[in-house]
Amino acid sequence: MCDCTHVYICICICICIYTEMDLQSSTQDPETIEDNSPVYVGREEDIKKSQRMTAVVHDREVVIFYHKGEYHAMDIRCYHSGGPLHLGEIEDFDGQSCIVCPWHKYKITLSTGEGLYQSINPKDPSAAPKWCSKGVKQRIHTVTVKNGHIYVTLSKASDFKCDSDFYATGQFKVIQRPSTLKKVPDFKNI
Repeated sequence: MCDCTHVYICICICICIYTEMDLQSSTQDPETIEDNSPVYVGREEDIKKSQRMTAVVHDREVVIFYHKGEYHAMDIRCYHSGGPLHLGEIEDFDGQSCIVCPWHKYKITLSTGEGLYQSINPKDPSAAPKWCSKGVKQRIHTVTVKNGHIYVTLSKASDFKCDSDFYATGQFKVIQRPSTLKKVPDFKNI
C-alpha cells in the first residue's frame, strides 16, 4: 500500500470518528419535531467519561457538560465574541462552577448562564476584588437523563433575549449535520 492510500484511509477514519462523536444529536429530523421537544444527544456513560460533548439540537449548537455529578447545557459559542466554549476549562469562582472561554477568559456560570467579572472599588484600591454578575448572557438549556439516555430541551428564545443568541445560528455554526439520520431512543417511549 502506498503512503497516499494510507493517508487517505486515515483521514476517512478520522472523519467517521468525529462525525460519530460530535454529532450524536443530529439524529432526529428537525422537521418532524417541535423546537421545545427533548432531543436525544447521547448515552449517560459516554458523557460521564468525556465530561462534555457537543450536539445539534433543533439546528442549534450546544455543549453539554457533566461536572460535579450534574449535567449542564448551553449554547456552544461564547456570548462575548463567539469563542468555542466546548474547548474551555471549568473552574470555580466564588463558589460557582464556570466555563472559562478559551479566547478571552470570560467566565460563565454553568447553572444560570450569568457572566461573572471581578470588581474593585476605585476609591479603595486596597480592597479585595469581589465577583459580580453581568446578568444572564449565555443561553442555558435543560438536560434530562432517562434510562441512561441524555436529552436536551432548548430554552424558549421567545422568553427572553440572550447575548449568545447572536452566535447560535447562521454563519457561526461549525457542527455539520450528517447526511443520514440514525434511529435514536424516543423520549416519550422510554
